[in-house]
Amino acid sequence: MTNTAPGKATSGLATLGFAGLGVMGEPICRNIAVKSGAPTKVFDLSPAPMERLAGHGATPVPDLKAMLAEVDILFLSLPGGPQVEAVIRGENGVLAHGREGLIVVDMSTAPVALTRELAQELAERGIRFADAPVARTRQAAEDGTLSIMVGADDALFAEIRPYLAHAATDVTHCGPVGCGQVVKILNNMVLFENVVALSEALALGKSAGVDCDLLFDTLSKGSADSFALRNHGMKAMLKDSFPEGAFPTDYALKDVSYALDLAQTTGIHAPGAELAQARMEKARDAGFAAQYFPVLSRVVDRA
Repeated sequence: MTNTAPGKATSGLATLGFAGLGVMGEPICRNIAVKSGAPTKVFDLSPAPMERLAGHGATPVPDLKAMLAEVDILFLSLPGGPQVEAVIRGENGVLAHGREGLIVVDMSTAPVALTRELAQELAERGIRFADAPVARTRQAAEDGTLSIMVGADDALFAEIRPYLAHAATDVTHCGPVGCGQVVKILNNMVLFENVVALSEALALGKSAGVDCDLLFDTLSKGSADSFALRNHGMKAMLKDSFPEGAFPTDYALKDVSYALDLAQTTGIHAPGAELAQARMEKARDAGFAAQYFPVLSRVVDRA
């Protein structure tokens, strides 16, 4: 960082901006802002998270345009590709109002092709872009123990990594722009397929007379052990507890669609991802769109 950026605070710290303060965005913002000590502007369509973050020293702004006039690094944490595209290409967005030298760090999960298109358009305006989607749970976001997968050139990764490290225990440089999204999308694809397998094991074991708690506990002691088993399986599926406000079926469907888009682009058939999509569509159609996505275990097919 040079000391000539318009938003540079007198302390020499970059001025940060956060747009999108939802389930993951709010705690990510809080961890980065508090731990870095950098002046931080925040914006969300809901006033409640802005008010909470103001209690931690952040400054709410009325809209994205106002934020773009003041910040050196803009972090985005949005629901998906359409929202990211609107923030970048929209009338009050980054392409229209971002200053040359601005850095945009997109922590959303978005399609790979769109990510690379937006990065190119921003580069033509002198704005640098990194994709930095996150993995792990809502609790990990609160605790600052996320895994963050970054697509950026080496210099930009080195510049943003110290900020990301305040929100994560693992910050991985996956390659140039778009590669963070590739790795995140494949991470979720594998997770979804694992949850489908667990739902089948649960249904089969229960139908065959095995205690379900014993089944999953024993699987955790063998080669079937996994993060999905210990978290999605034991904490949600065994308890038949799928709250709203966690990672919902609709969001999971969005992410698996990105994996299938990637499969189409690369020419690789991904039948496991197709099955996961079909199971989640069945859960959505059964009325579970807003519930935690392992709810797909309630709609296992029967012969």
